[in-house]
Amino acid sequence: MEFFRDVRGDIRAAVDRDPAARNALEVLLCYPGVWALIFHKITHFLHTHKIKFIARVISQIARFLTGVEIHPGATIGQRCFIDHGMAVVIGETTEIGDDVTIYQGVTLGGTGKHCGKRHPTIGNHVVISAGAKVLGPFKVGNDVKIGSGSVVLKPIPDGCTVVGIPGRIVRQKNKSADELDQVDLPDPFVNELKDIRKAIRKLEKEVGVLKEENRHLKEENDENI
Repeated sequence: MEFFRDVRGDIRAAVDRDPAARNALEVLLCYPGVWALIFHKITHFLHTHKIKFIARVISQIARFLTGVEIHPGATIGQRCFIDHGMAVVIGETTEIGDDVTIYQGVTLGGTGKHCGKRHPTIGNHVVISAGAKVLGPFKVGNDVKIGSGSVVLKPIPDGCTVVGIPGRIVRQKNKSADELDQVDLPDPFVNELKDIRKAIRKLEKEVGVLKEENRHLKEENDENI
């Protein structure tokens, strides 16, 4: 069945991406992110078949058991991995592609009360690091990496690394998001401070040269007098 195929894919994704995962049985029994995805497959099926009340009740039970809140209306692709999972929130109109990794504290949410599409669309091979917030009905491209604590409010092209509040693109089409590196990310504020320090040093040298020229002029004037 397609259901069991998808569950096996989610378990395999956890084994492949989490070095602490020793085998598939351990992942199935001990990983709340995998449980949340299993529950979601059931609730999404009920939701799409207009059994929305029961779907919502089951999703709330899953939220209580796993700490992961996924609205039954959200669409999630294959081999998704929700690591640790606690405080992950995925809104109703969210669309998530294949091979996406989501860490704890992530919110895929909306920014208003309007009906229709109000949550993000996430591409394939995306890594959303711990505490990141992606808010609004826009698209995050394929092979994107979103740094921890970032707040993304605008569309992101393919192959980018995004950090900061609000999220800023600091690297484009450099490293694959499959590397799952959440540490070696550029810091735009640090880079700007470095540029400011360089500019200050340059100005200090120029001021030093001008002072030396003025001193020589003063000495020459004194001698002429």
